[in-house]
Amino acid sequence: MSMSLGKKGVKSDINITPYIDILLVLLIIFMVAAPLKQHDHPVRVPQPAPITQPKNVKPDSIIVDMDLDHTVRLNQQPITLEKLESTLTEVFRRRAVKNMFIRGDSDLPYGDVFILLDIAKRSGVGDIALLEKKAKNTSSDSSKGSH
Repeated sequence: MSMSLGKKGVKSDINITPYIDILLVLLIIFMVAAPLKQHDHPVRVPQPAPITQPKNVKPDSIIVDMDLDHTVRLNQQPITLEKLESTLTEVFRRRAVKNMFIRGDSDLPYGDVFILLDIAKRSGVGDIALLEKKAKNTSSDSSKGSH
């Protein structure tokens, strides 16, 4: 059951050579263009902490703490989110080193920490390091589950 009728009849085979040529040309174009894509936000991966960390913090360090109940403290002084941006702007306007630490509980949603990151960037902070708060009562929490 062939569709061909003699030498000049209808030919039912599809010639896929032009499609393969187009496919290969597109593949080459995408392979060349992919490394040229620019990324807007460079990401620096934090380095592992040294084995012995100093317990004392430099007095000129700026540390913003956020607790699970969303209370915010700037260097252990309670502050509201509305006052935080103006305070940080004033502090970093006078400083040459524009580094800051944000310390939060590991159970905080990332969106809440991102609000602090956004406020810090608008205030003129250059580098921001994220710190995790250690749980204070881990032994009492485990004993509650056993009763």
